Amino acid sequence: MKLYSKIEMIRNSLIAMAIGGIIASVAFGAHSVVSKIGTKENAETAAASHEKEAAETVQTEAAENSEKNADSTSEEKLAELSEKYDELLSRVSTIANTEARYTIDEQQNISVYEKCNEAVVNITTQEMAYNWFLEPVLQDGGSGSGSIIDKRGYVVTNVHVISSASKINISLADGSTYEGHVVGKDTESDIAVLKFDPGDKILKTIAFGNSDNLKVGQKVIAIGNPFALERTMTTGIISGLGRPIQESANVIIRNMIQTDAAINPGNSGGPLLDSNGRMIGINTMIISNSGSSAGLGFAVPVSTAQRVVKDLIQNGKVTRGRLGIKAVQMSSDIAKYVNSQRGQASGLSRVGINYGILISEVDADSSALKSGLKGGNVPVRYNLRQTFNLGGDIIVAIDNISVSSYADYLSALEAKRPGDTVTVTVYRDGATEKIKTKLD
Repeated sequence: MKLYSKIEMIRNSLIAMAIGGIIASVAFGAHSVVSKIGTKENAETAAASHEKEAAETVQTEAAENSEKNADSTSEEKLAELSEKYDELLSRVSTIANTEARYTIDEQQNISVYEKCNEAVVNITTQEMAYNWFLEPVLQDGGSGSGSIIDKRGYVVTNVHVISSASKINISLADGSTYEGHVVGKDTESDIAVLKFDPGDKILKTIAFGNSDNLKVGQKVIAIGNPFALERTMTTGIISGLGRPIQESANVIIRNMIQTDAAINPGNSGGPLLDSNGRMIGINTMIISNSGSSAGLGFAVPVSTAQRVVKDLIQNGKVTRGRLGIKAVQMSSDIAKYVNSQRGQASGLSRVGINYGILISEVDADSSALKSGLKGGNVPVRYNLRQTFNLGGDIIVAIDNISVSSYADYLSALEAKRPGDTVTVTVYRDGATEKIKTKLD
């Protein structure tokens, strides 16, 4: 058993007290000021202030204990003790200043980037073309981004990134490049799933988050490859939710996330992340007169992506519920014909609308027929190409989603499964009527 003199016992006790007191005081003070003020300079000033206070406290305690035990202390021992305190203060100061170097927001951004950037891939494509001798040759196509969602090499991106591709190259963060192939694509949601063979490489992945409880004003982070600058990170907020955006002539993507995080050509298909590094959306498009970011970016919500990706991996396509009808886009020309003398002579009832989906025919033995939806009975030829029947119901809404165009019609059914029951609002004989029907 080792024996200690009285001065050694006092010295060791004071050192233990100093360690606990200084670390608690400096660490708490520095973090408190950083979170309240949020700037590096103020955090460092606060840390220095708390270090000074801690040092004065320790010195005061040492003096008081020295007076109480004057009979067994000496100037030499106190000098040694003071030197140890100074060394301890220096170490704690270094720790505090290191932690105060970045604001809380900066630390969060850095953490998300370090966690997710290696799971973001650069997608480049090659397209088939013909030279002057009409020989088929591969030429450079477009580029975009994607997210690795499975360690087996599954990547989620946008359909428009790979729509014209004859060959797809997937580049990882370490510079390695793999050839990818299309597992499945869904134009209604603009989501595609690719696959490459990573071999023995252990891949980083991005986890799906939750897009059902997002709030306008919530911070978001985008990582992608704008203008081929790989794994670029931008930050912003959610500017709007539930945006219906027309992606192409017959495709409207509903419930899109609007963000002011900078999204540029090449960002398409990359992840939109929350503050914890979870994917809440897939960056898809921008609205801009110049073609570059104007603060109006849109992402497909991850709730849609999860459903679509699951079907694409399992079946190579998305199985949706459908109405058993032959649909025709209603137009002002059709309305004029119906209301004309010729139309009235054919036995057609007048119509007061020129929009919606005209039901030309209802499939035999379909749920639509059983529910009471009606097709037309007056055949006409339109634009010398299209033949259909007039006189049937005109669909103007599905489950309270307005249907004015064929794109609206497809969009209203995008999230529906076979067997789901929907409420179809139709225009019939000058009035609207709601009919419940199951989807085939």
